[in-house]
Amino acid sequence: MQRYFCNNCNDNEYLLSNDDSYHIKKVMRMSIGDKIEIVCNKVVHLCEIISFDPVRARIVNKLDEDNEEIKKITLVQSFINENKMDYVLQKGTEVGINEFYVYKAHNSVVKENDKSYKKIARWQTIVKEASEQSKRNIIPKVVDIIDINRLCKMDADLKILLTVNEKTRNLKKVIYDNKNCGTIIIVVGPEGGFIASEENKLMENGYISTSLGKRVLRSETAGVVASSMLNYEWMV
Repeated sequence: MQRYFCNNCNDNEYLLSNDDSYHIKKVMRMSIGDKIEIVCNKVVHLCEIISFDPVRARIVNKLDEDNEEIKKITLVQSFINENKMDYVLQKGTEVGINEFYVYKAHNSVVKENDKSYKKIARWQTIVKEASEQSKRNIIPKVVDIIDINRLCKMDADLKILLTVNEKTRNLKKVIYDNKNCGTIIIVVGPEGGFIASEENKLMENGYISTSLGKRVLRSETAGVVASSMLNYEWMV
């Protein structure tokens, strides 16, 4: 069943946005009386469409459903090209990431410019649609574009720095040693990897140099794989 997010509720009826209304009517080709799921403040309701332009939906009943993990995962993805970033946001949302940051790494092929911050609204739309498709109870937030100084100041119970350094600890071992953590940050480097001074500075500020194994993964793949491994370990 199709899921939407909406905070506009009055007298047990939701009034959906114009974009969602268009999707329901023109893309999904739904009719009056069709059922949809609407999430408001993490609560899921089964609703019945009662009118269009824009869509109004009446609450039928509350669904006892919570698809969120206990752990909070933040993914910090170094700047990569647009299509790859879209992939990270979509798949990262599907595997349970709670929030995203974009990192201005030294070796990022894509550099920050005047248009970079305008992309955040588009990225947030991608995350919203992925949340609906994957039956999330929340929409993860694309927070900001950050530099290394701000990244060093970020706090969590477990701060993972994904690298290809041969001296790093593997993720399986890192997870085993940090079973009781509640918040996790995963930092993924660009296509060219981290430079030594960059990696050292992050490690000096509490990040654990971590490997995903013997294979070298693409930048857009690494964060999704690591998040999946974390979810498998802490799945309830």
